[in-house]
Amino acid sequence: MKTTMKVLSVFILIALLFTGASSIVITNENEYSLIRQFGKIDHVVANAGISFKIPFIQSVDTLPKQILLYDLSSSDVITSDKKTMICDSYILWYISDPQKFAQTLNSSLTNAESRLDAIVYNSTKNVISSTTQDDVISGRDGQLSAAIIANIGNSLDQYGIELLSFETKKLDLPSDNKAAVYERMISERDNIAATYTAEGSSEAQMIKNTTDKEVTVLLSEAEKQASILIAEGEAEYMRILSEAYNDESKQEFYSFVRSLDALKASMQGGNKTVILSPESPIAQIFYGR
Repeated sequence: MKTTMKVLSVFILIALLFTGASSIVITNENEYSLIRQFGKIDHVVANAGISFKIPFIQSVDTLPKQILLYDLSSSDVITSDKKTMICDSYILWYISDPQKFAQTLNSSLTNAESRLDAIVYNSTKNVISSTTQDDVISGRDGQLSAAIIANIGNSLDQYGIELLSFETKKLDLPSDNKAAVYERMISERDNIAATYTAEGSSEAQMIKNTTDKEVTVLLSEAEKQASILIAEGEAEYMRILSEAYNDESKQEFYSFVRSLDALKASMQGGNKTVILSPESPIAQIFYGR
C-alpha cells in the first residue's frame, strides 16, 4: 500500500511539474509570442521575458520581431518610352502588427513574402512605366526607390507589415539593347560637348575682340600723348634756340658750332680733307674775321 502511494505521489509530482512547465512562456528579445486559445489568438506578448498561459488550453506561436530581408526575383519592366529594362531588387521589412499578420497571412513568412513580391513588383512596374528610360537611369541614386515606396503607400498595413526600404541591386538593359542605347547616349554627350565647345569659342572670340579694341584705344591714346610730348619738346627746343639767337654773347659761339656741324656733314667717304677759299664763310669764322 505504501509503495503504491509513493508511485502515485511521484506521478502526481511529475504531472504538476509538467503542467507548471507547460504554462510558462519565454519570449526572446527578437520575437513575438502569440498565445492561442482553441486556435484563436488570445493575446500577444511583445516584450522579452517570462509570461504564463493556461496549460492544455492555450498554445504559443512565435513570429520574428527583427528587420527582415527579402530578395525579389529579377523581372522585366517597360518604361514610358517603351524601353525594356531588367530590375533586380530587395526590400527590408518587419512585422508591425503580429496579431493582424497572423490573422491575414496565417503566421507564415512564406505567405508574407509572396504578398510582398506581388505588391512591390506591381508598384515598381507602375512607377517605371510612367518614367522615361533616361529618368529611370538617373534616378537610381534614391528618387526611384522613394517613388516606389510612395506608390505602395499604406497597402501593407492590412497585413501588419511595414516596408522600411526598397533598393535596386541592378537596373540594367537587356543585352540586345545595350549597344544601341550606349551609342545614343554617347551621341547625346558628344552633342552636348560640341555645344559647350562652340559656346566657349564664341565667348573666347568676344573676349579677344574686346581686348583688341582696348589695346587699339590704349595705343591710340599713347601715340596721342607721345605726339603731344614731342610737340612740346620741339616747342621748348625752338624757344631755347630763339633765346640763344637773341643773346648777342651767344650768337657768335652758336654760329661757330653750326659751321662745324655743316663742315662735318660735307665730309663724305674716306677723304677727310677740306679745301676752303679765304672768302668762304666757314674759313672766315676760323680766321676770326
